[in-house]
Amino acid sequence: MVAEVIIDTSVKTLNKTFDYEIPTDLDIKVGSRVFVPFGNQKVLAEGIVVNIKEASEFKVKPIAGLQEEQIADDYLELAKFMAHRYFCNIADCLRLMLPPGKTNKNVDNRIKEKKINCISLSKTREEIEDAIENKIIKSQKQIDVLEFLLDNNNSSMQDIELFTDATAAVVTALQKKGFIDKVPTKVERNPFIHKVDKQTSNLELTDEQQAAFDEISSNLNTANEYLVFGVTGSGKTEIYLQLIGKTLAKGKSSIMLVPEISLTPQTVDRFIARFGEENIAVLHSKLSIGERFDQWMKIKEGKAKIIIGARSAIFAPVKNLGLIVIDEEHSTTYKQENSPRYNTIDIAKYRSNYHNCPIILGSATPSLESYARAKKRVYHLLELKERFNNIPLPEVTIVDMNKHFRKNNSFFSQILINKIQEKIDKNEQVILFLNKRGYSSIVTCTNCGEVIKCPNCDISLTYHKTSNMLRCHYCGYATNKPKLCPKCHDELTTYGLGTERVEEELNKIITNAKIVRMDIDTTTTKGAHAKIINDFMDHKYNILLGTQMIAKGLDFPLVTLVGVINADISLNLPDFRSSEYTFELINQVSGRSGRGEKKGEVIIQTYNPDHYAIVYSKNNDYLSFYEKEMEIRKHLSYPPYYYLILIRIISSSYDLAKDNSNKIYNYLHKNLKVDILGPSMANIFRVNNKYHFQIIIKYKTIDNIMEYLKYINSHYSKMKDIKIEIDFNPIRM
Repeated sequence: MVAEVIIDTSVKTLNKTFDYEIPTDLDIKVGSRVFVPFGNQKVLAEGIVVNIKEASEFKVKPIAGLQEEQIADDYLELAKFMAHRYFCNIADCLRLMLPPGKTNKNVDNRIKEKKINCISLSKTREEIEDAIENKIIKSQKQIDVLEFLLDNNNSSMQDIELFTDATAAVVTALQKKGFIDKVPTKVERNPFIHKVDKQTSNLELTDEQQAAFDEISSNLNTANEYLVFGVTGSGKTEIYLQLIGKTLAKGKSSIMLVPEISLTPQTVDRFIARFGEENIAVLHSKLSIGERFDQWMKIKEGKAKIIIGARSAIFAPVKNLGLIVIDEEHSTTYKQENSPRYNTIDIAKYRSNYHNCPIILGSATPSLESYARAKKRVYHLLELKERFNNIPLPEVTIVDMNKHFRKNNSFFSQILINKIQEKIDKNEQVILFLNKRGYSSIVTCTNCGEVIKCPNCDISLTYHKTSNMLRCHYCGYATNKPKLCPKCHDELTTYGLGTERVEEELNKIITNAKIVRMDIDTTTTKGAHAKIINDFMDHKYNILLGTQMIAKGLDFPLVTLVGVINADISLNLPDFRSSEYTFELINQVSGRSGRGEKKGEVIIQTYNPDHYAIVYSKNNDYLSFYEKEMEIRKHLSYPPYYYLILIRIISSSYDLAKDNSNKIYNYLHKNLKVDILGPSMANIFRVNNKYHFQIIIKYKTIDNIMEYLKYINSHYSKMKDIKIEIDFNPIRM
């Protein structure tokens, strides 16, 4: 028998099957992970068996070895679907579906199960007491261990060392004498950092919540797609909890996705309080590789029925899937930016159809694409128009910074400062939002105007004052901030605004402010997200300052003021979705205010107070924003009226990138009857010393586009000095 094997590699020219003989002593099946000799490599290659047949037309080598992990049939089909859809290797897709730590090429360094020595008695109490009395056991440390075990029965080596003075040598001596057994026992690395004081039960649902719950719960065995469109604080999470509870009662599992890792701790806390820790697994990139491995195996073995995590948790190895929830479905973080460039909602739909279970997409500000699908009844629309317990939406004030900045030359309006001080004096809490990290975005010379740029990228370096470093947020380049201009040796100054600078200035203005900052720079260490959230919840701080990771999903009852420092950052992006991003962010962060008993307020600082995205945000008027934005999208032939494909042409040679961009454009223009834009320079033209050109295809039906894209992808996969990336429905262009 012969196995068709996909080699585990990202090299595009190797995205095909290779035949290998199946040794009679190996139990090889479709989905088996194997070691195989490949080419002239001295080290065995890893691969996945995708088909088994009687014979091969080639002279083949035998499979060298079998790994323990297997790929399930549904994963194989999903990987094939993804490879075709996203123009990537099947192996790249399958890698997403393997236990974390099991894709390390060095087999000796792979993650292994964590084990501890479990110590137990091998003799009866009477035998032990007799041995001590007759001086067979003389050592006091050995006696202490035996007495400890008599009181505690099974214990770990760590317990014995903690509660007695005994060492490993003492335990080994008792083992040799036949008084104890020492057995390596598997234990689970615990990833939970939570604050669960007591168990909770189902809350009484409002009429709107009950209607949504009834509609979905009566169709739990169908692959329906639901859009739960509810204002912030309307109780969407309680609906998820009760539906997951019903799914659990049926013996099925649920996947609960959140857009930001920062949301995971609060979400996990609520679920543990409702269902208990033993039923829950959590998956996200801030866990250690060992913790992720243990959580993955907990799911695979069926011990965890509720999976909570960010984007990649959609690939969790759930066998009996009953429900998928994608909270804050509008978030761009559900789109993978590097290969394979999948959209989580696409993968959820595939798994939903395979397992015949529903998908719930939830948001207070649905993406225009999702709401348009709901209007066309592709999605079942369920609306929650009121906040839970009739809590009023916060009062929103727009501040025109054109007037305030000229008056006091500060990025804080006096209105915002007064309100922050008022809330602190009342022992209430404040959230301040600025979607820009660092201290300032530009360091420039006061004399010659020289801007300090990244040597590898076509972008200015961001200044981080705490470390006195200039950093590129694209390639990772970092350098110390020079004291003088490198060109004319005059003084340097900083322009632009980041969260680090806001924190510094606010501490000067409000002396009794206790500020905690939450952005990428303050959440690099393990458990940092949970610690910041828990400390703020415990009122150790009265101001939470952060980027978009604080804009969604968080619930703090004492927050009565949200301040948007600069609402125009996302509005000024060179992107057709910039107005949508702005509306979403302002609405989401505004929804963090007034979620408890006290009324909330929101202050939005902007230099564009009349822009429709700002005005509709103030009034929490999604429908008016939707109608306005859809008019613009229709006029410009953008989604959801058209689909988009972005082709990136990347090379370290400017001429090579430019020439091949023109060749690709001419080839597409000749063969396709669709709108083709470009070629043009990408918004960030040079990244890590590589030039980026792009071509955009607009289409309504896919027709024969795929065959031409497949040809382009195949043609350029053979080239070393130029790279092509094809991105369906890109988020950033």
